[in-house]
Amino acid sequence: MAFSTLLVTLLTVSGVLGQNGWGVTYTPERICALKGSSVDMRCTYSYPTWHKVQKAFWFIRWSPPQEPEDLSLDPEYSGRVEYRENLNRDCTFRIKQLRETDAKTYYFRFLTDHADGKYSGQPGVSLTVTALQVRVNPGSVTEGQSVTLT
Repeated sequence: MAFSTLLVTLLTVSGVLGQNGWGVTYTPERICALKGSSVDMRCTYSYPTWHKVQKAFWFIRWSPPQEPEDLSLDPEYSGRVEYRENLNRDCTFRIKQLRETDAKTYYFRFLTDHADGKYSGQPGVSLTVTALQVRVNPGSVTEGQSVTLT
C-alpha cells in the first residue's frame, strides 16, 4: 500500500517537472506610456529548484549564438533603467524618462549555475510611447470663455 502511494506521488511530481519548471510571465504584455514618464514592466519567472540564478536582465536585441546585451549596459538607456531586487522571482524593471525611441519589445532573460540553465521569456512586453495630445473644444477661445480639454 505504501508503494502505491509513493508511486502516485512520484507521478504527480514528474508531471510538474515534465514542463521543465522554466517560465516567464509578463503582466501585461502590452503597455502604452506617456513620453517623459516612467513605466514598470512587471514579470515573474520560475526555474527548477536545483538551479541557482547567476544573472538576470532585460534586453531588446539578440543575435545568437552571442548572449543578448543587458539593457542596463546599453548607452541609450544609461541611468534610466532600474531592476527591482530579485525577490520572490520578481523580474519587474522600470524605464524612466521615456522617449519615443523606447517603443520596442522587451524580454527578460536569466542564466543559472548549470550549463543548460538559460531561459528567455516570450512573447516579451511590447511598449508604445506617445506624446501628450490635447484637444481643445471649441477650437478657438476668447478670454472668459469656457473650454473643454480632452
